[in-house]
Amino acid sequence: MVDAVLAQTGTTQARVRDLPSRVVIYLLLAAGLFAELGYGQVWARMTAGLDGLSVATPTASALAQARRRIGTAPLRALFDLFRGPAAGVGTKGVFWRGRLVCAFDGTSMCCPDTPANLRVFCKGGCNHGGTGYPMIRLLALVACGTRTIIDATFGSTSSGETSYAPALFGALRRGMIVLADRNFAAQALITAIVGTGADLLIRTKSGRRLPVCRGLPDGTYVSRIGPVEVRVIRAEITIATSTGRRSEVYQLVTTVLDTEHTAAEIVRLYHERWEIETAFLELKQTILGGRVLRARTPAGIDQEIYALLITYQALRVAIADATIGVGHVDPDRASFTIALNTARDQLIAAAGVSADTVIDLVGVIGRRVLDNLMPGRRARTSPRVVKRAISNYTVKTAKGRIRGPSRSITLTIDIIATDGP
Repeated sequence: MVDAVLAQTGTTQARVRDLPSRVVIYLLLAAGLFAELGYGQVWARMTAGLDGLSVATPTASALAQARRRIGTAPLRALFDLFRGPAAGVGTKGVFWRGRLVCAFDGTSMCCPDTPANLRVFCKGGCNHGGTGYPMIRLLALVACGTRTIIDATFGSTSSGETSYAPALFGALRRGMIVLADRNFAAQALITAIVGTGADLLIRTKSGRRLPVCRGLPDGTYVSRIGPVEVRVIRAEITIATSTGRRSEVYQLVTTVLDTEHTAAEIVRLYHERWEIETAFLELKQTILGGRVLRARTPAGIDQEIYALLITYQALRVAIADATIGVGHVDPDRASFTIALNTARDQLIAAAGVSADTVIDLVGVIGRRVLDNLMPGRRARTSPRVVKRAISNYTVKTAKGRIRGPSRSITLTIDIIATDGP
């Protein structure tokens, strides 16, 4: 695949070098596994297991020049080859009523505070005077069952998530159902999503009053958002824990109009949207460890983010391949941390460098994941508070901002019936 994208983008080296183009791609991908290290230390780990071979020892300047020579195009092409749901027809937890469950949402990442980066990326504002680093907005379309990336786009935070969303619509198709939060409930976006043939399930603001075209037997009703006919579901969700109960009204709109699919079933389906938040957690915390990206130029940022997305996707595909043949295992139970650390060990040991004639779909990473499956997902809640303080001083609020323990919950869904027109 690497050779194919190098040929496609015309970036194969013109002469023999200590750092051939293929090796530079490997270096960039390996850097995604070792986000805490500089490129020189990543190189040392890449070559640690190559005993008895004559291996180049490039300087930091040589590594930087090689990365600039490669550019972004082959990384973008490799990501396009590799992205996708990585789901089998029988993979548990991937499909709902014959539809691939996916979600799109955005997150932000930080890059070095250099003059070059500041010309493209801007710092975010907050009550403490702004972020310390320029911010990058990343928007992704994720398959909820496998947490693999179907497509992604990124750029400056000067544009909002809804501005980047249309760039992902080309990856949508019939046979998908797209989950999104209320930020994406605009008429133009809903119309565009439906135009791809995909179904949608989007939360809207609970105070948004949509016209009642006709009532349905289960208390939901059919309405219109622009030219799109949608089913409106209003539900009161109650969470009961050992510390008490809390209720909130949610309003969802979906293009699934058939009442054979009950309103409570669709409300439960919407909870799958949180899988994209877990994917962002794995990308930003498990891999990056909350760190700022390395690159000091916008071109380097593009290159680094694509390499990071490919690395993440490779680990997720390895997990999907391992669980695809084990029908009773949901990919949710696979530990991403174990997959990441196993990949690091494999790279340092230079394992699997020589091609084998036997195709091992599960692989070392898959076997390690299957041997250390996590328990089934349990319902729980955690207070939504500041997780990482900017200041060491105590925040002065009425109830404080102390993050409490996660608690087991009992979830109750009550559909709020709406009278017909």
